[in-house]
Amino acid sequence: MTNYLISGARLADGTTTDLHLHEGRIVDEPVPGAERIDADGLLALPGLVDLHTHLREPGREDAETVRTGTLAAARGGFTAVFAMANTDPVTDDAEKAEYIQLLGRRDGSAQVVPIGAVTKNLDGKELAEMGLMARSEAAVRVFSDDGRCVMDSLLMRRALEWVRPFDGVIAQHSQDAGLAGPGACCHESEISGRLGLGGWPAVAESVIIARDVQLAELTRSRLHVCHISTAEGVEVVRWAKQRGINVTAEVTPHHLLLGTREVEGYDTTFKVNPPLRTDEHIEAVREALADGTIDVVGTDHAPHAAQDKDHAFADARPGMLGLEQALAVVMETMVETGRMDWPTLVERMSTAPARIGRIADQQGQPLVPGSVANLVLVDPSARGTVDREASASMSRNNPYHGRELPDPVVATFWQGRRTFQR
Repeated sequence: MTNYLISGARLADGTTTDLHLHEGRIVDEPVPGAERIDADGLLALPGLVDLHTHLREPGREDAETVRTGTLAAARGGFTAVFAMANTDPVTDDAEKAEYIQLLGRRDGSAQVVPIGAVTKNLDGKELAEMGLMARSEAAVRVFSDDGRCVMDSLLMRRALEWVRPFDGVIAQHSQDAGLAGPGACCHESEISGRLGLGGWPAVAESVIIARDVQLAELTRSRLHVCHISTAEGVEVVRWAKQRGINVTAEVTPHHLLLGTREVEGYDTTFKVNPPLRTDEHIEAVREALADGTIDVVGTDHAPHAAQDKDHAFADARPGMLGLEQALAVVMETMVETGRMDWPTLVERMSTAPARIGRIADQQGQPLVPGSVANLVLVDPSARGTVDREASASMSRNNPYHGRELPDPVVATFWQGRRTFQR
């Protein structure tokens, strides 16, 4: 393992320091023969953590693999990703969770943390083996049927009850299947009617969140709201937190930056679930991320092969790439607008997701001697035009293609190993 001296880096709190990386940790003293990296003008931040990544392996290696997905993560400054369960086969038992962990150890450029399914095969009918997954070597703590909502209220209650003894969390895809069914693909508003696309009303998100926070209160368990996208959903989470309910929430980069205007040309790159929303909702999620009502940024990195996007808008698969431009989007929408400072960005993109996912002993740690050497070097002044062909991902459904954004990531270090360098 190479040792490093990162010289003159500025930390999130504004102080300047030298960082000595030795055998995967930050140490007090210089290491003889260490490779020197001049970090003058750069920020050193704890490695980013993504609670919501689709790596597609096993089953859809034509869209993404653990190797390519974690390379994209490293390019984006991430040192850990939580791999969603909607693979083929579904990650719904201990053996499959351990296999995902094995793939991460073998092929990963970042830590890969398996997420277990809530229900067997994501069918929403019978609980998956959550207890066995929690007790396995993978030590799963986050469970989600993401892509589908756990619609059965009693089943959702039972899931929350099951995970409480081992401090697990249920991460819910909040979408009422009656109000926003299979044909729903566009925010329900003037634009959905004008474009002739199935409407996905804001209330279809908020009614599920309202049910689930009350179930979390009843069971005294932990709920995490995935990819919140509406002002109504934000208000329900805010109400729940005021009551002391154990709920956390995430927002995606694309819901912070992109809106309904993007779908005007029926470009399926911009088809995502939940859909892109209007300015009112964009403003609400930005405000909520700034004030802490929304706890984390989760990318919902959703790579798709070209044949899955090359359809009419209503028939294409939903999802966008997110890992490589996540930090750039948060900088553009939150830091450079004065809504968020660097310490708060570290909390939302590193510390809090590591804490929610119960990996804070490895990730999201302050950059002090004794900590695991998971960090990213950032040039806050760099900008560039996004080119989807330059992506480390196997897929090209990048919604930021051709857009000028910050281009901040200079280098990423995972457990002391440099996994990306510009």
